[in-house]
Amino acid sequence: MADITGIVLAAGAGTRAGGPKALLRMPDGTPWLELSTTALLEGGCSRVIVVLGAQARLARPLVPIDDRVTTVVAREWERGMSESLRIGLAAADGDAALITLVDLPELPVVVVQRVLAGSGVLRQATYGRRPGHPVYIAADHWVPVAATLSGDHGARAYLVQHGVEEIDCADLWDGADRDEAG
Repeated sequence: MADITGIVLAAGAGTRAGGPKALLRMPDGTPWLELSTTALLEGGCSRVIVVLGAQARLARPLVPIDDRVTTVVAREWERGMSESLRIGLAAADGDAALITLVDLPELPVVVVQRVLAGSGVLRQATYGRRPGHPVYIAADHWVPVAATLSGDHGARAYLVQHGVEEIDCADLWDGADRDEAG
């Protein structure tokens, strides 16, 4: 069984949401951070790193208390998703990382499991041919991926250039991110 570090990217200001999505909750009060973290752990990750940034002090108490979950802060989160991903990969260990976004609070465990069951060293969930999350990156690719990151762009260009295995998950979920609670 592979040793996988889950990474939840939750550092952004959430301008479309009116504030950091790391602070959002479902109607029943469950924090999005808890849902994202739980999906990764229940799906097969050995541990989870939550990357906070904007309003990190307020978001930290929403991260589940679990010895398999740690928080890191992207101090320069304003630089965009690239900074969050870079910080998350730098904190990861094990055989691979499985990355998701905090604004996917309804990510089903079965999607995590399907992506982890793939065979490629780079894998990405797709939804009707649309790339999405989670994204699997083997440890040998962490440093090269980080070197290509800039601005508010993730690793998609690197993944495509290096033959990412696209894993269709449209039968399990729509993969749509959310901009608001409820």
